Amino acid sequence: MSSAPHSNEKKLLVGKINGFFGLQGWVKVFSYTKPRVNILNYSPWSIDVDGELQKIEIKNGREQSKTIVAHISGIDTREDSQKLIGKDIYIDKEQLPELNEDQYYWHELIGFTVLNHNKENLGLVDYFVETGANNVIVVKGIKEHWIPYIEPYLVSVDSKKKEIFVDWDKDF
Repeated sequence: MSSAPHSNEKKLLVGKINGFFGLQGWVKVFSYTKPRVNILNYSPWSIDVDGELQKIEIKNGREQSKTIVAHISGIDTREDSQKLIGKDIYIDKEQLPELNEDQYYWHELIGFTVLNHNKENLGLVDYFVETGANNVIVVKGIKEHWIPYIEPYLVSVDSKKKEIFVDWDKDF
């Protein structure tokens, strides 16, 4: 799964409703999951309604050309679907598949301390970037470090201590 811009302790931002599709209440969805269509594997979704997250059930969904479309229970007209445009889509983190012991979702690593081979504190994990060639961990400290999230730069992750060890010079 790709990183999402925001999450809280129990919810994870996975997409956004960004348009309506057709006349029967379907919506277009921008998905932060990878691959994009995986957003349809999670139901129910939650959306913000007047400051509170409300669960919504997905009746149907599919990839449509280069976008994802979904039909939400109780949303059966174009007018109903237009009211949802711009709403962020959240899921419960418990809905995510279990990973192996040495695998992590990016949202789990946000806030971890990043230390280099000299045990110098480079800062905290702020977010991740997909560059196409490889993923990058963005570390904010005294200065900002963009460190490739691949070997040999990524040495190890200690989830108990919330630390990531990298082979990276503090001045680079």
